[in-house]
Amino acid sequence: MKKKITATVIGLSLFASMGAGVYAGSNLQEIKAYLNSGLHFKANGSPVQLVDANGSPVLPITYNGSTYLPVRAIADALKVAVDYDSKTGMIQLGEKSEGVAIAAGFDSMYHTKDPAKTSYNGKDYKDVYFDNESGGRSSSFILHPKKKFQKLYLQVAATGKDIENLVVKDSDTSTELKQQAISIADGLATIEVDIGGVDTLFIHTELESGGGLFVPLTTSYYK
Repeated sequence: MKKKITATVIGLSLFASMGAGVYAGSNLQEIKAYLNSGLHFKANGSPVQLVDANGSPVLPITYNGSTYLPVRAIADALKVAVDYDSKTGMIQLGEKSEGVAIAAGFDSMYHTKDPAKTSYNGKDYKDVYFDNESGGRSSSFILHPKKKFQKLYLQVAATGKDIENLVVKDSDTSTELKQQAISIADGLATIEVDIGGVDTLFIHTELESGGGLFVPLTTSYYK
């Protein structure tokens, strides 16, 4: 079944479900198109329901024999990062060319800017996560990429004792995305994690008594 509608789209094979922003005025063209409820979708062999940022179902548009799909819905289905800059009208898919430090909005009881705690191997990283408490314990923190990035490059160092296993999970689905051992001999190691389509990350490890976890927030970044 098709519903006839009046729609405003930019001349792309994909349209953005993200507000017109700077595209008001001459960049917009009014057309008559159809919401097409007769199409069904699979991603990597599995059926998927296209939804918007609020989780509500969305339909593709059929216009002049071509089908136009919502960018964010398709990106979410394919686990591809999507970001929209309303000031420039730029929609970016996948990994970004420049990294964005994870420091912005970071919140943890072990978050510190104390110069006595922010240095590693003679370099001051200014802004870090440093769990150097005593006793055997769990150590964890949360990151919020908000589906805007394709990769996480997390720098970590073990202090005092080797770390047997550091785990990165999709917090919303409990899906394990990466696990890696970190030894003192590794120095400041960089862990690369695929995070396309992920809203919230949970990073967790178990620390032995005398061991610590050091994460520089200024040089760990999303792309």
